[in-house]
Amino acid sequence: MSDIYEQDHILAEYLLFHYGTADEILDPEVRWPDGMRQALDFAKRTPQHFSQRPVARGLDLGCAVGGSSFEMSKRCDEVIGLDFSHRFVHAANAIKNDGKLAYWRWDEAGLKTCLSAHVPSGADPARVSFVQGDAMQLPEGLGRFDRVHAANLICRLSRPQLLLDRLPDLMVRGGELVMATPCTWLETFTPSGLWPRPDTMTWLSEQLAGTFELKTKTDEPFLIRETARKFQWSRSLVTVWVRV
Repeated sequence: MSDIYEQDHILAEYLLFHYGTADEILDPEVRWPDGMRQALDFAKRTPQHFSQRPVARGLDLGCAVGGSSFEMSKRCDEVIGLDFSHRFVHAANAIKNDGKLAYWRWDEAGLKTCLSAHVPSGADPARVSFVQGDAMQLPEGLGRFDRVHAANLICRLSRPQLLLDRLPDLMVRGGELVMATPCTWLETFTPSGLWPRPDTMTWLSEQLAGTFELKTKTDEPFLIRETARKFQWSRSLVTVWVRV
């Protein structure tokens, strides 16, 4: 698996992506397109696709620096956030333990701004634990979960089928699965022979049939700031499933 997520600038981008305020991401003195503002807070928005009822256990696969895991703690008694990147997990644990983490935002060339990532308001860090691990080879003994969240993960796995095969055993009956993917399949991460055929939505429906029922399908935009003038605007396919 690529080590891109161990790099300093990628870690900084994801801390801003998960915890940055609107003004920290988009200069308030610039008139930005509405679509860019609507793409903020992706890590907060995807967990909102779960039902509002409180549950016992949640699993955030590909949790990155932990923003969505903290959001899930608002309605889960226990949340496990798991990511392959050691740097991401270390940062998430620092925020959990200290309540905040200082980091640099890249602005232009050598210009940087020091910012601070904070535990989101209303989240309970005592309910959250972060571990380094491989979503394709999840450890035994995880138990079953009422909610599984996997945002922008599936198209970054070298063998995505391994995760799909494991999902039924991870979830209680009636459990909710929220998957998000921008469907950006790249050979850097996944061999082309393992890309979905004919498309991601059809493939997911076929693979999850019989054990999961599709409840909703929608799109969620997201925005990653690289510098003050360069951004990634993407649209993620979000599907919500129930374990039957």
